Amino acid sequence: MPDEPLLLMRGVTKTYPGVRALDGVDFELRRGEVHALVGENGAGKSTLLKVLTGAARRDAGAVLLDGRPIDFRSPQEGQASGVVAVYQEVQLLGRTTVAENLLAGREPTRWGLIDWRRLRQQARALLDRLGLDLDPDAAVGALNIAQRQMVAVARAVSVGARVVVLDEPTSSLTGREVALLFDVVRWLRSEGVGVVYVSHRFDELYTLCDRVTVLRDGRLVCTRPLAGLERLDLVCLMLGKKRDELRQREGRPREAAAGPPLLRGDGLKRGDRPDGVTVEVGRGEVVGLAGLLGSGRTETARLLFGLDRPDAGAIVLDGRRLELRGPRDAIAAGVAFLAEDRKAEGIVPDLSVRENLTLAALPALTRWGVVSRARQEALVKRFMARLHIKASSPEQRIRDLSGGNQQKVLLARWLCRDPRVLLLDEPTRGIDLGARAEIEALIAETAAAGTGVLLISSELEELIGGSARVIVLRDGRVAARLKGDEISEGSIMRAMAGGGGEP
Repeated sequence: MPDEPLLLMRGVTKTYPGVRALDGVDFELRRGEVHALVGENGAGKSTLLKVLTGAARRDAGAVLLDGRPIDFRSPQEGQASGVVAVYQEVQLLGRTTVAENLLAGREPTRWGLIDWRRLRQQARALLDRLGLDLDPDAAVGALNIAQRQMVAVARAVSVGARVVVLDEPTSSLTGREVALLFDVVRWLRSEGVGVVYVSHRFDELYTLCDRVTVLRDGRLVCTRPLAGLERLDLVCLMLGKKRDELRQREGRPREAAAGPPLLRGDGLKRGDRPDGVTVEVGRGEVVGLAGLLGSGRTETARLLFGLDRPDAGAIVLDGRRLELRGPRDAIAAGVAFLAEDRKAEGIVPDLSVRENLTLAALPALTRWGVVSRARQEALVKRFMARLHIKASSPEQRIRDLSGGNQQKVLLARWLCRDPRVLLLDEPTRGIDLGARAEIEALIAETAAAGTGVLLISSELEELIGGSARVIVLRDGRVAARLKGDEISEGSIMRAMAGGGGEP
C-alpha cells in the first residue's frame, strides 16, 4: 500500500538494570522521508536506534518494515533486511580499498576467485551514481573522516538499504563536506529511501528534514512537521519547558566588567601558538575566546592553567603575579580548567559519579588522610540536584552516563571548589541542545555569582549569546577585541579570516 509507512515502531520498551531507557515509544518513517530524531542526551534516541538496527533487543512493542514484523537479533540481520546505520565513528576496514569496503562480502567472482576488474567497475559505478569523487583503489585508512563517512553511506546504498540511520553525520565535517553529504541525503530521499537523521544542529534539521520526533526521558513527546515549528518551541519540547521559562534563563550577556581585571595573561608566548597573546577576564564576566582550529585558543588556556610553561609573558591574578609550576598551583590559586576532550582529559571512566564529581574537592573533604564519606555524599547530592545530573545513583559508573551528563559532572567537579576563574574549552561540544541550554545557563549563573569565565567555543552563536567581550585569535595572535554591539557572527568571522593581529 503506497500510504503504508515504510517503518512503524509501536509501544517499544527497553529496560536496563535500574533504568527504563524506552517506555512505550512510537516512531514512524515514510518512504522518501528524512525524519529527525531529537532529544537530550539520555532521552532514548540511541536505544531506539539500537532496537531498530538489531544492536539491542526490545522488551516489548512491535516493529514493522513494509508492513511485516521484524525482530533483528544483530545489526547484520538488520543490514540484510535493508536497515543500515552510519554512526559518528565510522567503522570500515581501514587496511582495504574503497572498492573492497563497498562490496565486502558481495565481491564479484570468476572461477571461484574475486574478479578485481569487475569489483572496481561496480564500485566506480556506485560512486558515480552518488556523485562521489573517490578513487575505488584508494586505501580507506588514508581517507579523511568526511570521505570515510561517504564510503559508509555508499556501502549502505550498495546493499539496497531501505532505511538509513545517520547519527551525528556532520560532527567532524567542513562546510563543503557537509554540503556534499546533504546532496547524498537528498538523493536517498529521491530514491524512496527513508532516512532517520540524528543531529544536535538545528540548521541541519531545518535544511534537510521533513518531520521531527522528540523523545524525553525515554518517552515520546511528539512527532510534528518541521515546517512551521519554531526553533524555540522545539527546544521547549525537548526540555519540557515553557517559552517564558527559557527566556528567563537566556537573559542578555553581562556588561564588560569595570575596574582592574581579575585574571590577566599578559603577552603569553609559547612557540608560535600563542605568540604574545594578552587576555583579561573581570569578576563576574564571561569573555569569549574565538578562532579557527590551530589559532592558539586551547594553548592559551593551558598556559593560564599551568599545564604548559610560557616562553614569555606573565599571568596575574587579582593583582598578584602567579608562578605556575603546574595545575596544582593554578587550582590552589582558584583557577579551574574544563578540558575540551572530556573522555581523554576529564572523566575517570571506571569510577563512579560520586568519585568523579569530588576529585577536585578531596583535600577539603579529607582529615587525617581519611575522606569524610558523609560530607562527600552531601556534596554530591547537592550538585547532582543543582545541575540536574541524570544517573541511576551516585554510584553509577560515569562511563555509562550520556555525554551531557558527563559534562555536568565535570563542571560540578570544579564548581564545588567555588573557583575564582573558570576556563572552559568547548564546554558544549558533542552534547544535545537541551543539555547545552542547561550548561549555558549554568555558565551565566556562575558568572553572576562573581566568577570570571573564559569561554572557548567553535560555536559562534554560543560566544555571541553568552559573552560580554570576545577576543579573536588568528595564527597565534589576537586579531580583534570585540564588545557590545561589535560582537556579531560577521565581525568574528572577518577577524578569524582577515589580516594580521595586534601590533
